[in-house]
Amino acid sequence: MEALPAQAVSFLIVFARVGAVLMLLPVFSEDAVPAKIRLMLSLGMSAGLWGLLGPRIPVLAPDSTALPGMLIGEILTGLAIGMIIKIMFLAAAMAGSIISVQVGLSSALINDASQGGQAAVLSKLVSVAAAVVCMGMGVHHLWIAGLVHSYTMFPVGGLPPAADFAQLAIATVGKAMSLAISLSAPLLVYGIVFNMALGLSVRLAPAIQAFFLAQPLNLLLGLALFAGLIGGILTAFASSMTLWLQAGWV
Repeated sequence: MEALPAQAVSFLIVFARVGAVLMLLPVFSEDAVPAKIRLMLSLGMSAGLWGLLGPRIPVLAPDSTALPGMLIGEILTGLAIGMIIKIMFLAAAMAGSIISVQVGLSSALINDASQGGQAAVLSKLVSVAAAVVCMGMGVHHLWIAGLVHSYTMFPVGGLPPAADFAQLAIATVGKAMSLAISLSAPLLVYGIVFNMALGLSVRLAPAIQAFFLAQPLNLLLGLALFAGLIGGILTAFASSMTLWLQAGWV
């Protein structure tokens, strides 16, 4: 019982990083998840990881002057880790936005708090479907494994290396944009071919209202192609997320 206050402080330090990561981690940080549920998830995950992470936490007294600074450092580290993973996950939303432009649905918008405002319908659809596929394929286990591994890369007691995180964020943005273009590449090719055919038809038959006829045809062909490719796109995204996490986080 005498060691209980010190263990409570150690648990609070673990909760600071785990809770900060869950604030930004995909799926868990969605506004559709109530704040109380997120708090319970953070407490439950902290308790579940306590046996693994407890020995790595320095023992501090509750009245220690180093405790506030350590908690701030843990929160900043957790926010940085969660933001890096979320940036990579946004590749699915970017791919959906590119696809929306190609099939002519860029004006069909829906509110998406995770993207900070309105987003194309297909962008939201791909994001939600990507979250479901990632959960189904166990990618969220790698997110948790990356969180555990972060205690080796960024030990408790120090501030997160801001310069390293900034470089990692820049590299992750480039990786996410490259992945988004790769996922939407079939629809990009379709858009180029369709618009070239549209331009050629206008040149050959100027009297035909090609643009009036092209929009419904573009929607029909684009959505049909998207429906046929959505399974491969989501599987490729989950596989790329897995490889990215295994390469540097797990």
